[in-house]
Amino acid sequence: MTQASVPPARRLPDFPWDALAPYRERARAHPEGVVDLSVGTPVDPTPTVVREALAAASDWPGYPTTHGTGALREAVVGWLDRVAGVADVDPVAVLPTIGSKELVAWLPTLVGLGVGEAVMFPEVAYPTYDVGTRLAGAEPVPYGLDAAFGTGGTPPAVRTSAGSRVRLVWLNSPSNPTGRVWSAPMLARAVAWARDHDVLLVSDECYLEFPYAEPQPVTVLHPDVSGGSHEGLLAVHSLSKRSNLAGYRAGFVAGDARVVAELLEVRKHAGMIVPGPVQAAATAAYGDDAHVAEQRERYRSRRARLLPALTGAGFDVTDSTAGLYLWATRTEDCWTTVGWLAERGIVVAPGAFYGAAGSRHVRVALTATDERVAEAARRLE
Repeated sequence: MTQASVPPARRLPDFPWDALAPYRERARAHPEGVVDLSVGTPVDPTPTVVREALAAASDWPGYPTTHGTGALREAVVGWLDRVAGVADVDPVAVLPTIGSKELVAWLPTLVGLGVGEAVMFPEVAYPTYDVGTRLAGAEPVPYGLDAAFGTGGTPPAVRTSAGSRVRLVWLNSPSNPTGRVWSAPMLARAVAWARDHDVLLVSDECYLEFPYAEPQPVTVLHPDVSGGSHEGLLAVHSLSKRSNLAGYRAGFVAGDARVVAELLEVRKHAGMIVPGPVQAAATAAYGDDAHVAEQRERYRSRRARLLPALTGAGFDVTDSTAGLYLWATRTEDCWTTVGWLAERGIVVAPGAFYGAAGSRHVRVALTATDERVAEAARRLE
């Protein structure tokens, strides 16, 4: 099939990271080496408790279940109660996923969306929301947070200018790339709108356990947001950053039991199964909070070193109250900023990767070693 014959909604954007290659090369030429703060991949050790669980489960000759072991789903339920303040999740309404990116990319397809239907997502956002919409053949619709659900804002229309009906809305709090946190009242407004219009509301909450300032992140399943019912709601979580398990590919989706059951049936047919030993490792990860507290302090320390260095170098850091990134601007085109930093041997992600509304920002990751973060701060200072 040629590009011209692909329906417009299905045409995918170029993979953005390829455009960063020349700036990486420029940064590598720095006499004291490169500091890569562009990609948010963990660099700290996978916790011992998780590695031991993986090793103990390595003799797994049979097929694992798509729904996951009872122990894993109970561990997720325990974590939601203990950490997220949600006490009423049925283990049946929990479904393990192969990380969170595959679910983000395939959810519109898995719930049956297509031509004539639309998916909304934040105008500055992880690009896979857009890609997943296009894979399903649906219409992607970016929205401004305050304009859509903020205080005094006008709620979005349920039909787009092209006539498509909105069927799914993505929330992302804490946000990648901005680190913005949605307050409970703002989330509740989005929930009310979605229910009024029979729209599935899905909240990507992968950075929930990394707050640094108010407001504190809250899950869409929390009773203060959901009103005590999970109807029409899904929450998506990942162990990639929380537990340094990016290489394991482990996460979950939970919420509306009816929707989870539909996802389970489709995923059974499609072979979307988390490997058995990884399920055992995830069970251990969700049962242990100590390693998360240690990791949170690592990121807090790196943030405390890098944030004043950026502001001292003339950057304005906006939002960034939670998560693993600093959303910074010098009020110029993001590629100019990327080039300025590359001359100092520092690689960051241009904000344009996350939508046109981010074109004057860069995303600076905290996912580098203490030594590299300190070196980046030194160069900025």
